[in-house]
Amino acid sequence: MFTIFIDKKIYTVKKSENLLHTCLSLGINLPYFCWHPILGSIGACRQCAIKIYSDKNDQLGRIAMACMTPLQNNMIISIDEKEAKNFRKSNIEYLMIHHPHDCPICAEGGNCHLQDMTVMTKHHNRKYNFSKKIYKNQYLGHFISHEMNRCISCYRCVRYYKDYCDGKDFGVYGSGQRMYFGRLESGELENEHSGNLIEICPTGVFTDKLHKKNYNRKWDMQYSPNICQYCSIGCNILSGERYGYIRRIENRYNYNINQYFICDLGRFGYGHSNLKNRIKNPYIVKNKKKFNLSSQEACNIAVKIIKSSNKIIGIGSSRASLESNYALLNLVGKKNFSNGMLDSEYKNILLFIKLLENSGIKSVSLKEIEECDSILIIGEDITQTSSRMALSIRQAIKMKSTREAIKNNIPYWHSQGIKNFSEGLKNPLFFIGSTKTKLHDIVNCSYIGSIQNQINILNSIYDLITKKNLYSYKFDKKMQEKVFLIYNSLVKSKKPLIISGSKSSNSTILKIVFNISQSLYLLNSNTKIAFLPHCTNSIGVSLFGGMTLNQAINTIQCEKIKTLIIMENNLYHWMTKNTIDLILKNIKTILVLDHQKTETLKQAHLVFPSSNSYESSGTVVNYEGRAQRFFKTYSTSFLNKKNKMKESWKWIYNINNKINKNTKDDISLDKITKLYSSFSSYLAPLKQMLPTSSTKIFEQKIPRSPNRASGRTALRSHVDIHEPKQPEDNDSMFSFSMEGSNRFYEYSSYIPFVWSPGWNSPQAWNKFQKEIGGDLKNGSPGILLFKEKIKKTIFFSIKNKKTSIRKNLFTVVPYYTLFGVDEISQYSPEIHHKIYSIYALISIKNAKEKNLESGSTIMFQCLNQTFHMSIKLSKTLSSKNIALPIGRIGFPYELLGKTIVNFQEVII
Repeated sequence: MFTIFIDKKIYTVKKSENLLHTCLSLGINLPYFCWHPILGSIGACRQCAIKIYSDKNDQLGRIAMACMTPLQNNMIISIDEKEAKNFRKSNIEYLMIHHPHDCPICAEGGNCHLQDMTVMTKHHNRKYNFSKKIYKNQYLGHFISHEMNRCISCYRCVRYYKDYCDGKDFGVYGSGQRMYFGRLESGELENEHSGNLIEICPTGVFTDKLHKKNYNRKWDMQYSPNICQYCSIGCNILSGERYGYIRRIENRYNYNINQYFICDLGRFGYGHSNLKNRIKNPYIVKNKKKFNLSSQEACNIAVKIIKSSNKIIGIGSSRASLESNYALLNLVGKKNFSNGMLDSEYKNILLFIKLLENSGIKSVSLKEIEECDSILIIGEDITQTSSRMALSIRQAIKMKSTREAIKNNIPYWHSQGIKNFSEGLKNPLFFIGSTKTKLHDIVNCSYIGSIQNQINILNSIYDLITKKNLYSYKFDKKMQEKVFLIYNSLVKSKKPLIISGSKSSNSTILKIVFNISQSLYLLNSNTKIAFLPHCTNSIGVSLFGGMTLNQAINTIQCEKIKTLIIMENNLYHWMTKNTIDLILKNIKTILVLDHQKTETLKQAHLVFPSSNSYESSGTVVNYEGRAQRFFKTYSTSFLNKKNKMKESWKWIYNINNKINKNTKDDISLDKITKLYSSFSSYLAPLKQMLPTSSTKIFEQKIPRSPNRASGRTALRSHVDIHEPKQPEDNDSMFSFSMEGSNRFYEYSSYIPFVWSPGWNSPQAWNKFQKEIGGDLKNGSPGILLFKEKIKKTIFFSIKNKKTSIRKNLFTVVPYYTLFGVDEISQYSPEIHHKIYSIYALISIKNAKEKNLESGSTIMFQCLNQTFHMSIKLSKTLSSKNIALPIGRIGFPYELLGKTIVNFQEVII
């Protein structure tokens, strides 16, 4: 620790930081542009000027840039010294010379770092009266608008896109006063995290194009802390609403997970929530005609159906909250509850939980991934299925260059110094799988091949770690070198990491992966693992047990079940159409609760409109076993009293209370949390650790809207000129208003929007952290359910039955795309242009054998269903594999690992 003097005040600070980082961590306002907590310092904007004095006798001092100045013990500096203040004011005036001053029409207005810094430096008088530079803007796709005239050349965008994300299609061009930041030519930005440019850019060069179509100023929107529901990572987001529609998604800082960045699917995939044809009222189907019902009528009909049924099966969902799944389990009973997952997924999750509970191995967070120095990925195309994790992996690979630079006295925050000193130094990344992935540009060594060969390679690595014989498998010299390379790297690394998941859907591979992790952990207790399930709450719903979807279907067939309740689960997403059609056809009454018009909902006899994650409150458990709570952004019935959507768990408890004739017990989030906390020992900590609705700050709730919110009285004026009372939220500590305590960040980790006096843009996160880039003042939200403890060492037995390859027999393997793999986001019209046309991938070798070309149309059968589709040829896909777009409509997860028959070309 160092002692420094800032404007005659003494501070004790960390010695490894620069002056700007230190001042901001101390809560001192110092303007900046080019510096970013993640990207580090580059000294391009010259805005963070301060005065440094050599000693107490120095009266003159010298101007220096705080972001480029390392700390020294007993350093004397001044921020408020007149020359430094004038320098900062003059500098921002120079930066603004060619700026269009278009704040009233700029989509960044009121959320702009440039505005904040201009006010902070007290620059208000424009002296430049000559013509300005005018740039031609580029088309960067459907999501991001480009306005180059606002650029101040801070270099943040290019450092983020090229240096941090490894993007290839964006750069800086020109020299001197004619710099241009963009693509070589107009076109869609290709990187999966390009949307973060909106928050990275301090001036409004890059703005949210979807938000601009239905624009509202930041202070006129209503926000809530939410969780992205499109994969199992559980990124923290802020969802913003106006007039009953979700208008914008922004990143919500969580030190352990997404920190400052989210993927484009999480940022732009919300369109499904705004569809005008969503179900908003309960209805019953009679003679193929729909009849709308009141909430009371629908619940009464459901009660009659349930009371008259001998046995009911309730199918839950891995995309529904803990609360909704528990409510369904409580209604139908544990023996009649299905978790809605396929056999393979559920078994794999149970294996993973067993490993965590017995081995002492910790499931790794995204923050911890960035510190790992050797990574092995098995079977997962992480860029497409869990994109935010792929970004963390890229940082882990670069961490070697940072560590080497630090050894040579280059501070970790000096981004350009590190880049120049140790470019090319990378930690090893290895991949074993069926298809090539987008991480292959940084992979050291990979194997793309059949499942059987993957099993053999993984078994060989395991044998080497446990000192067994490698030569039980017949590998050529090149393959032996690969195996030894992976083995040596994992064993010699300080923090090895192994990543796999259920997307490959092979339990044998996962058992070997877990065995490798366990054996590595016995050698090195810093060994980490990451297991990626299919959905946002796959881990959570598995803690309730119950039947799998396969078992539920067998039960329906064997016991001739006549009543089925399906909650937020599209069965066609998991199993083939023929299978589900056959099952649902023989069921007398189907009750469905959902928020989208899925294929399953179309088969329902009684429908209850559920609210989605933006409109409801609940809890989900991410891939590492971290329980996280999300909160509704707005009341769905406030603007339209006819709208009857509400959380599935509230619908189910209303029905349950009527069955039990319990008319007094209104269910709340606090009550249901207590109920399911006592159901499982894993969930017991949630009872004490999750926030309650009674949480208040100075006897006030936390506002969902900024204190400058305007126009509230006009929101419903087209319905009624009299302003109604604001709705009350009895499930959380938030109010549907701007009224409440604005000091929430001092006492709560659940932050609904980012604002601090003088800081209106996302850069205001620095006011909510213990130190810049560190944890939030009250810690990041989320509770780890699995503790690091060792009961006994477990190794899973492997029955390695060799598969025989027969002529004309192909095995289904998946290929995934970021937009289209998640079921719910596929309903969002704004991302349809990113969902590529459906095709099958086969190897060039197999194509030649069958005289096929790229674009040829093929037909095949799998699980008694016929498929017609065009093909593309792959250089890397192994022979006798066919890659299908699993997760897309018509391609359920049940196809994974299955063989296809009657493969032939179709002449059109």
